Amino acid sequence: MKLDRFRFHIPYAQKLTLLASVPLIVAVAAIAVLVAAQSRALADREITALEAQLIEAKKAELRNYVTQARNGFYFIYGSAAPDDEAAKRRVAQILSAMIYGEEGQFFVYDYDGTAIVSPRETERIGQNLRGETDSEGTLVVDRLIDIARKGDGYHSYLWPKPSTGVPARKIDYVTSFPSWQWAVGTGVFIDDVLATVATSRRDVEARVQRTFLYIGAITLIALLVVFASSMLLNLRERRLADAKLKKLTQRVFDAQEEERGRVARELHDGISQLLVGVRYALDNARRKFDRGDPAAGAPLAKGIESLGEAITEVRRISRDLRPRVLDDLGLGPALRTLAEEFGTRTGIKVHYSTVVFRNRLDDDAKIALYRIAQEALTNIERHAGATEVNIDLRGHRRGATLRITDNGCGFDHRSSTQGLGLRNMQERMDQLGGHLYMRAAPGKGVEIEATAPLTHMLPPSPGNADTKRPDTRKAPV
Repeated sequence: MKLDRFRFHIPYAQKLTLLASVPLIVAVAAIAVLVAAQSRALADREITALEAQLIEAKKAELRNYVTQARNGFYFIYGSAAPDDEAAKRRVAQILSAMIYGEEGQFFVYDYDGTAIVSPRETERIGQNLRGETDSEGTLVVDRLIDIARKGDGYHSYLWPKPSTGVPARKIDYVTSFPSWQWAVGTGVFIDDVLATVATSRRDVEARVQRTFLYIGAITLIALLVVFASSMLLNLRERRLADAKLKKLTQRVFDAQEEERGRVARELHDGISQLLVGVRYALDNARRKFDRGDPAAGAPLAKGIESLGEAITEVRRISRDLRPRVLDDLGLGPALRTLAEEFGTRTGIKVHYSTVVFRNRLDDDAKIALYRIAQEALTNIERHAGATEVNIDLRGHRRGATLRITDNGCGFDHRSSTQGLGLRNMQERMDQLGGHLYMRAAPGKGVEIEATAPLTHMLPPSPGNADTKRPDTRKAPV
């Protein structure tokens, strides 16, 4: 089984709709990506600012705790000597009692790294914790002592929460008691801040995803509307095209019937009567021959004359249907013959002129221009009441133009309707992709100009006379 049987045809209008939808989808996708990027960037800035504000608030809170604690025992520290062990024990007891919340406590390390105060982690008291690090490898006690030696400051690291044992991010504020060589401080876990930031980021990502969904839904609805509109327009255009096709088909049938009727009338009124006359003359001559009448030659001569007229009429009808000279010699000689016969038959004076361009029209253009000339002369004979007709045919850079003018009565575009002949002229030029112009005014005659486009001009062949420069002498085309 061939694959061609599975192919299906997409109508031209739907192809245009699909082609138009691609830029729409690309544009919407670009807008969605840009909106998402801008939203994420803005949210990141806001979340970063929020995180910084919350952490700064925590740091200010820690600093306030240490300041308050220092104020609570400064009267002891301020009057004690550097080696006053009793004062040191009293301050250590005061700091050990200062616990707050579920995790809050104060700590004290001497500059050697020994833990002096750690009320929630009493196992650390008395141990030298120099070199201690968190799970990320960050020095803890060493860094706190270094900060205290410089005055005060903050330090962040991971540390197990006393209430759960789970490591969490912690910020410590430490200050110095230089005369005792103590590093005194407190800390707070900021996992709640990080959880708030993470929640905010999840909310932002959810909003971005919803935005994508909204944009996708709007795009889908827009595409459905476009496709539905396209289908409706396609159906409407198809109905109109079907209606036009029916009208055109009917007009073709009418034209065929009209042509058949014309040929039938010409056969009946012309050839049929001539053949009847020939038969009568031959019968008359036969009877006279049978009687031995010497006058039998006269009806025989009459019959031969009538038979010659019938042959001439048959040739005329054949020429009207399809002039042989059009195929043998080209459009120029065919139009010249048509003009001469029209003038002889009607008595209307016909002027025919042309410019040499060596039969370079293709068959479609030649037939179309010849039929337009036929139709125009028929209309002039029937309706114009003209006494003079001018026919001009010439080639030019845009193609070939046939111009027919008369000095008849003309007609008014506003009050006249186009007959079948004029519509046929227009449709012939439409099929060629050419132009048909008609300028008419009552009492001033009619000018018909038909232009076949350059696409229907055959290229000159090497060695042909067509390659020569055309002259302007009046000669066959």
